[in-house]
Amino acid sequence: MDGVFTIAHLTLLEARRRRILLASMGCSLAFILLFAVALFVVSRSIAADGLGRRLPLLGLTLAALYVANVLTIITSALLAVDTLSGEIASGVIQTLASKPLRRAEIIAGKWIAFEIVIALYIGLTAGGAMVASWAVGGIIVPNLMQGLLLMLLGATVMLSVSIAVGTRLTTITTGIVAFGVYGITFLGGWIEQIGTAMPSEPARLAARNIGTIASLLSPTDVLWRLAVFRMLSPAMRSLPTPFSSNYPPSAAMVAWAGGYVVVMLAVAFRQFSRRPL
Repeated sequence: MDGVFTIAHLTLLEARRRRILLASMGCSLAFILLFAVALFVVSRSIAADGLGRRLPLLGLTLAALYVANVLTIITSALLAVDTLSGEIASGVIQTLASKPLRRAEIIAGKWIAFEIVIALYIGLTAGGAMVASWAVGGIIVPNLMQGLLLMLLGATVMLSVSIAVGTRLTTITTGIVAFGVYGITFLGGWIEQIGTAMPSEPARLAARNIGTIASLLSPTDVLWRLAVFRMLSPAMRSLPTPFSSNYPPSAAMVAWAGGYVVVMLAVAFRQFSRRPL
């Protein structure tokens, strides 16, 4: 385990040296500031009280969470897209692999380091947006911690996919595959969301099947939909919003996502151990 923690420490130092942490923090703060200003302006312009005031503010809050989730997914893919393929191409990885370290320890150490960065990023971005929502609009999102953990799990899926693909393919190809998989699951999720509003039961069933297949391919989008379902109160779930659904995702997708991460890491370990450097 010492080797794993050593690689994790070195990866975090490299992220700081390349100003990845600084750039992530700066973008997060800019995001929170823009959201807080927009929420303040909208809050001041609404004359209604009660649900008439709360619903638009809640909609903005959910939109902020949605953007925070997408930014986290993108950050997860970009963090790992060059970590192995780029170092293999440049020859840097040979320095690490020549030391008394198993290749699995290199993968595990990098994964842990990037997971820490992602957790900090989502905590700052989504957590900061929720603090701004409470301070400016008085909006308190229920089950916020559950929602953030589900969003973190979705980002972990993307991180694991990017690392696994990067053990065999080049940097650009890894990025194309990672974002391509996310794009497919994103489209499948929206097809399912739109399909639930169709009047025909066969059409709704077909849309749900498409969404399920896409979720099994990569559960990033379904984890977001499950997160936002948990963060909506029972009364809000029945209202027609882009985030509500008559068919909420199954909690079994959490177990599927956990197994998915394990499988992706196992693939990364196996492929990296067999790749000539």
